Amino acid sequence: MSLFEKLFGKKTAKETKTMANVKLTIVYYSSTGTNYQMAQWAEKAAKETGAETKLVKVPELAPEEAIASNPLWKKHYEATKDVPEATSDDVEWADAILFSSPTRFGALPAQMKNFIDTQGGLWAAGKTINKVVSGMTSAQNPHGGQEATLLSLYTSMMHWGAIIATPGYSDDSIFAGGGNPYGASVSVDQDGNMVEDVEGAVAHQARRTVDVAARIVQGS
Repeated sequence: MSLFEKLFGKKTAKETKTMANVKLTIVYYSSTGTNYQMAQWAEKAAKETGAETKLVKVPELAPEEAIASNPLWKKHYEATKDVPEATSDDVEWADAILFSSPTRFGALPAQMKNFIDTQGGLWAAGKTINKVVSGMTSAQNPHGGQEATLLSLYTSMMHWGAIIATPGYSDDSIFAGGGNPYGASVSVDQDGNMVEDVEGAVAHQARRTVDVAARIVQGS
């Protein structure tokens, strides 16, 4: 039995049915593919709980010449052109939102920040209140701003009136993935390969986000 099950117990049939009523939007930004992979792992785990999911990317803001200057960036950009771009409708639709984004100098990249900043209409209408949110990230090394990036995301989510669901240390997979209690995070080497094994931590975080959202849905 995992630590998560020890803390919260196994799901009853009623709780499992409630989790199936949860709508989860996974919003990601990825230049070379790391956070896209994490978003895919998260979606797979969320679907296994029965949740309805959307996986969407935020719009790319970088000029074509910047993308073309990095072969890995250009390859991923071309390979994911068919992934739908995130809109305010995806935020409004969701009971829970899982963000996945790399760090840029210890904060969110402009692409993700721009998307969050353009949700002012939903915020003003009170439509971001009580959304369950969680975040994942990546950096070139363990001290490259992973925790700071997630904290910067959560600061914005506090202004949204959202309910932040961090993984904490609720499962052994978190320790295997590097031990970040703020959200799954991974280091990436010069060739774009993930250093830590975070797939389990990502899956657990997705399930936990759905679980917390299910409790909110059930309570409302």
